[in-house]
Amino acid sequence: MGAFDVELVGKVGSMALVNKQFNDINYNVLAFISRQLHPGVIWVSSGAAEIGRIDYLRRTGRQLDGDVELNKTDYAAQGQAILMQEYRRYINPAYGVRQVLVEHQHFNNEKKRALLKDLLLRCPAQGAIPIINYNDPLSSEEIVKLEIRALTQSGMNESKVVHCLDNDETASQVACLVKCRRLIIFTSTLGIYAKAGDESTLIREISGKDAYEVIENVTECQKLCVGASRQGANGAGAKLEYIKAPVANGTEVFIASPMFSITDIIKGVAPSTRIYVG
Repeated sequence: MGAFDVELVGKVGSMALVNKQFNDINYNVLAFISRQLHPGVIWVSSGAAEIGRIDYLRRTGRQLDGDVELNKTDYAAQGQAILMQEYRRYINPAYGVRQVLVEHQHFNNEKKRALLKDLLLRCPAQGAIPIINYNDPLSSEEIVKLEIRALTQSGMNESKVVHCLDNDETASQVACLVKCRRLIIFTSTLGIYAKAGDESTLIREISGKDAYEVIENVTECQKLCVGASRQGANGAGAKLEYIKAPVANGTEVFIASPMFSITDIIKGVAPSTRIYVG
């Protein structure tokens, strides 16, 4: 691997795993992704809360009432079991599948960072694929804000504090933690568009002679990004913000659609937004 410890970190968003038309899991996408995974890949998967909501609705005929944040944690707890079951169903049975639930504290505490890194780096040699998700069932926005505030008040540089607001940030932080060669962010679009919603304006490459220039060009592209795919999502601009740290670390980043294979995206056969030094 040379200067890189891991071949690939990938992430798939909730909306890519859900069939909106039928209000169901998109089994085709989940199966397609799962069959491409192998030891040496670290996978970050959203979808637990949305899948849990769908499952609860199907079983009870209604959705949860009350506090939105509490509903999210309850849905996520119900959806986690289903999400992991589906990954296990489709991933090559020769490989182990390991669920890893993380929170911001696992990146902001040096001892926990080291434990998480060691766990992830043991997986390839043991023939296992880690599936990472944010630990929504045991987290709340209020508690996270208090913990983040305590970190900054303790003297930790605010720019270094990891929030893990969503799994795009989680994937980017994992990519930095293990220093991966490539990071793929799967989303519900083909990549980053110069004009929101217009596939013909897909930005196929963001590059530069060094990491500083690439990040400058990423910042310029962020000015074009507006909107998000769902309530609570941070949109394309946030994705571009999160991937700056892996890019600075030497990681090649792809923002792409899960309709295409990982191999085709990396080879440039499939449309995507590729972000790299070169």
